[in-house]
Amino acid sequence: MSFFKKLKDRLFKSSSKIDAGLDAIISERAEAFGGDVSKTADKVLPRGSPRAMPRPEQTVRDTGTAPKPEPAAKPGILGRLTGRGTVSRRALDDEMLEQLEELLISTDMGVDTALRVTANVAEGCFGRMMSTGEIKGLLSAEIAQVMEPVARPLPIYPETPQVVLVMGVNGSGKTTTIGKLASRFKAAGKQVVIAAGDTFRAAAVEQLQIWGERAGVPVLTAPEGSDPAALAFDAMGKAEADGADLLMIDTAGRLQNRADLMEELAKIVRVIRKKDPDAPHNTLLVLDATTGQNALSQVEMFQKMADVSGLVMTKLDGTAKGGVLVALADRFGLPIHAIGVGEQIDDLAPFDPVEFAQALTGSDG
Repeated sequence: MSFFKKLKDRLFKSSSKIDAGLDAIISERAEAFGGDVSKTADKVLPRGSPRAMPRPEQTVRDTGTAPKPEPAAKPGILGRLTGRGTVSRRALDDEMLEQLEELLISTDMGVDTALRVTANVAEGCFGRMMSTGEIKGLLSAEIAQVMEPVARPLPIYPETPQVVLVMGVNGSGKTTTIGKLASRFKAAGKQVVIAAGDTFRAAAVEQLQIWGERAGVPVLTAPEGSDPAALAFDAMGKAEADGADLLMIDTAGRLQNRADLMEELAKIVRVIRKKDPDAPHNTLLVLDATTGQNALSQVEMFQKMADVSGLVMTKLDGTAKGGVLVALADRFGLPIHAIGVGEQIDDLAPFDPVEFAQALTGSDG
């Protein structure tokens, strides 16, 4: 199964929320049209236009008889076969735009981003009769445009070892993400070393060791409760001596409102830079999609402490709040290197803005 297929299947909570919301918006004041759906939008004029007025032959003359009603348009062959010969449409007006904004906000896209996306959707289409499918396509295109500038793979630099510091709050999927990234880089021919910097949690070290065994990547550890900054320093020396291309350093999960834990993270960065002033070369923040708008405050706080260079979003399959990734791209403009939709090794993949937008909205392209 391709990752895009998984993404569409597993973003069902988000896409179905948008799908149901759009159906409700359209059906609220819908008009039904038969025939070729793909060509109807350009032909139908808003209410009140000359074409909407009765034609002369339709008016009742003083003959004592009313005109015979015209037969209803028959759906095409495809419509008869599928039972979808008619499609509901509604004029894209101010009220509908407000409803679209509220729908996008409910997916945690944020007020500013939702307003910007709907304003762009309205441009050139205001007043037109629109179906659910057409609105999905427009939303998908606008979301992809927001995401395009931030869709960048993790950069690989010529200097070695390239130090990748990975951060995130408790339960964000940070340790699993490190294992998956290390496995992908190893498969691409890179020599990778992992440093288990979460020295306070034995389970995190064991989890990394399991991933290391799977990928054939060494995992450097220290006794429980050791100084994580000292382990990071030692790991840099080991990776350099072994000729490693990448050193991935795990850190303890921390809450962004705990000043002591955040200062510990800043200490790791300071110690690393004693050995290499340019390190860490990548500082990844792993975010849990199920936290919704709280992800925005996490980015703000971690940026202050460690100069975040890129994002990885996990657990997109477990939430109806997938729109938060759009809000993050719009507000911060940080590179989104990868997204995750499950626990398996191939459930993490480079971020593709078009595929994500189509999966989020349930659009077919």
